[in-house]
Amino acid sequence: MELTTQGGFSTRVFGPRPRAGEPATVLVHGLGLSGRYFVPLARRLAERGATVLVPDLPGNGRSRAAAGRAPSPGDHAEALAHWHRRLALGPVTLVANSVGRQVAAALAAEQPHTVSRLVLIGPALDPDVPAPHQVARLVRDVPREPPRLYGLAVRDYLVTGPARCAVEFHHALRDAAGPFTDRLAGVRAPTLVIRGAGDPLASPAWTRRLASLTGDGRTAEIAGAAHAAHYSAPDATATLIEKFAADSPGGLV
Repeated sequence: MELTTQGGFSTRVFGPRPRAGEPATVLVHGLGLSGRYFVPLARRLAERGATVLVPDLPGNGRSRAAAGRAPSPGDHAEALAHWHRRLALGPVTLVANSVGRQVAAALAAEQPHTVSRLVLIGPALDPDVPAPHQVARLVRDVPREPPRLYGLAVRDYLVTGPARCAVEFHHALRDAAGPFTDRLAGVRAPTLVIRGAGDPLASPAWTRRLASLTGDGRTAEIAGAAHAAHYSAPDATATLIEKFAADSPGGLV
């Protein structure tokens, strides 16, 4: 793994170094976290030959100082677009977990030339579910995740800061209730929505709905995994992404 910084973005790089105009796989973390919990999946994908970039979004993790206030999903997408241009990347396979799916959808819809494929893992915040129930679902998920994920997540939340996490959650709720579905309906990149079979935040009906909104969407489920399927089942997740890339236009990345 190599750690680089571009324009305030701290990025973990796995596999071959990114080259101008060449495809890559980009992993986008969820609310208040950092890219650290994507490391197991990034390593699996890199072992299979992919260039994998795992940025910490502005205001989070090692990129905390890159944002003076808590960004909205749209703000994060705009920052990612600038980051993409600075690195001169070709169209990427964009993989996002949880609330990161809102950032990914905004980028794929508003900057379609930057995204060749979209993968949403454990998409959270179904707008038909009240916020207190969303929090209750998150609490139910905790004992279903690997214990080692707890310490990692707690450290990331403390670095980001509880106040900033709360504001980002508010932004995410507003985005989920309005712009998100409109943006997703505008996505034309082939889209795969993955859920862990034990994920209480992303129901089967919700994942099917998200896939149906896109121009070319499909779903997959990982047995024995919950909300952070990419962390608890990185091999199964990497296999799904690899097969999806092979089956969709453009081949493997």
